[in-house]
Amino acid sequence: MEKDFRAVAQSWLDGNYDEETKARVRDLMENDPAGLEDAFYRNLEFGTGGLRGVMGVGTNRMNKYVVAMATQGLANYILKNVPGNSHSVCVSYDSRNNSDAFAHITAEVLSANGIHVYIYDCLHPVPLLSYAVRKKHATAGVMVTASHNPKEYNGYKVYWSDGAQIIAPVDKEIVAEVNAISDPSMVKYKAEGKEGGIEVMGEEMNNAYMDDVLTLMLSPEARRKHSDLKIVYTPLHGSGVHIVPAILKRLGFENIYHVPAQDVSDGNFPTVKSPNPEESSALEMAVQVADGQGADLVLATDPDADRLGIAVRDNDGRMVLFNGNQTGAMLTYYILRRWSELGRLDSTKYVVKTIVTTELIRAIAEKYGVKVYNVLTGFKYIADIVRRNEGKGEFICGGEESYGFNIGEFVRDKDAPISCAMVAECAAWAAEQGLTLYQLLQNIYREFGYYRESLTSLVRKGKSGVEEIAQIMSDLRSNPPAELAGSPVTKIIDYNNPEETGLPKSNVLQFFNGAGDVVSVRPSGTEPKIKFYFGAKGDDADAKIEKLKAQFIK
Repeated sequence: MEKDFRAVAQSWLDGNYDEETKARVRDLMENDPAGLEDAFYRNLEFGTGGLRGVMGVGTNRMNKYVVAMATQGLANYILKNVPGNSHSVCVSYDSRNNSDAFAHITAEVLSANGIHVYIYDCLHPVPLLSYAVRKKHATAGVMVTASHNPKEYNGYKVYWSDGAQIIAPVDKEIVAEVNAISDPSMVKYKAEGKEGGIEVMGEEMNNAYMDDVLTLMLSPEARRKHSDLKIVYTPLHGSGVHIVPAILKRLGFENIYHVPAQDVSDGNFPTVKSPNPEESSALEMAVQVADGQGADLVLATDPDADRLGIAVRDNDGRMVLFNGNQTGAMLTYYILRRWSELGRLDSTKYVVKTIVTTELIRAIAEKYGVKVYNVLTGFKYIADIVRRNEGKGEFICGGEESYGFNIGEFVRDKDAPISCAMVAECAAWAAEQGLTLYQLLQNIYREFGYYRESLTSLVRKGKSGVEEIAQIMSDLRSNPPAELAGSPVTKIIDYNNPEETGLPKSNVLQFFNGAGDVVSVRPSGTEPKIKFYFGAKGDDADAKIEKLKAQFIK
């Protein structure tokens, strides 16, 4: 909600804020009017990834006051709405600048409100936070991270008792409580009566998680025969640095190579333009190590280790990158094939994909007689399907095109360590068939048809950017395309109409033609951008993707 940003900024100068913060506000007032407006014209809101924004002073920025007030709102919600007198929250954080400090402020405020806190002893991935919430039977969880965003960002993801990110109506109810905290003086930093303890988690939780990961594996004999596979792993300066190599070693892989400069946990991400495995430049150093060592596989996780990027050898021996759709389709194929061979498939088993993720996953699942759920973008909606099916069905695996995937029900968010383990095992299994992972993917295309996907994002920053993105969506609704890549549009889905989709309301448009092509348009919930997802099917899919881009990106 927009506010009189000058009045709000003045309230920070007049209010209970530290002098360093006030000095920064004054500097914005005197030297950067546009920056002042962007910092104070609204409060940060929970989107698909929770609270996320650029770090700095202001209500529209990530800083210690916004974190503390958000935590007080979360505490108030828990105390008002969750029955019982014994509440607990798990807290974790990644390598981003201020993540450690924000996490400990979170723990301090929760404790002051009489809520017991379990906090990790050092940076830990998102999936370990989700896992801990479930293992500790906690009321909620908080992960301080901005995932794969640029270094200027940080964020605050809230998880509920099932280990999944919050969804409606809880997310909006928590936001209402957060918005009711209008001044730092409303935050409790010291207990008034009973204080909740702060308990540190570490090696014991890590070992429990890795033990559970091992139970998901499907081809131990292939791993034993191909334990000499050469694997390069990089955490991209993030929280996967310890857990992923440890899992790979437990699986029996003997040749794990590191990128030493990227093993350093550093929120400035000094060796990459962006710590995002979706971007090929992020894997450049790891590919160089792979070429030097003659490695078969590169694995890269983002700072909070929920997304996975991989590179494999093509038929000419060159390292090529898989995108999220390709990795997700390959893993789905491998897992379903092995489950089928092991006699584990029945009508209660299912997979989940998001609406913008490749339809190749659906084709694979249909071959094996496995139900497919299609959900809105955001892994929290995949987790919601798992929660709804508890006691009625078993979640095999699921993913989204943005490099997120999960296997099994131990964790209720995308899980790069589990995905790393399964990709490595899949490589060993493929080797047992006389195939590389690249060749395995080509075989999948030959069996199910060639699918090609591409994503283009238009970045539009600030208040004017928000308005421009809204106008693009409005124009597409009032004047939708009549054809896609020369083929007439046969179906339009507007996810703003939940009665039509059966899904929660979401600002997403999809256009389909009769040739199996699809374009999805979606403003990001966590970044100042609008995303165009292009999907094409058939031998001419590459050419059709280029036509679709030319049609929509002006």
